Amino acid sequence: MAATVSEVIWLRSLLSSLGVQITTPTLFCDNQAALHIAANSVFHERTKHIEIDCHFVREHLKLGVVATNYLPTRLQLADIFTKALGRDRFRFILSKLGIRDPHAPTCGGVLWILWIG
Repeated sequence: MAATVSEVIWLRSLLSSLGVQITTPTLFCDNQAALHIAANSVFHERTKHIEIDCHFVREHLKLGVVATNYLPTRLQLADIFTKALGRDRFRFILSKLGIRDPHAPTCGGVLWILWIG
């Protein structure tokens, strides 16, 4: 989570230099344990090795740069880029990303196009 927060900070800085202002602090995570550790200021014996990362994440939570939200694993859209998925799961994520197949009635999936709008 600390690496992701670091990337979010960098991306916000990059977008800001390009004139794009981000107003919504959001970080979605499907690991409930990581969310609890980031929100809880009490460290236990099992979390000593991640204490520095937790402080980094917690600091940016307090600053409002990120806000952690739980997102179930089945709704993680990044899975399409990182995992081998079954056909139904693959099509579900494509639909969530707004990707349509203009040849679906005749060719059955030859070309995928991203429609923005």
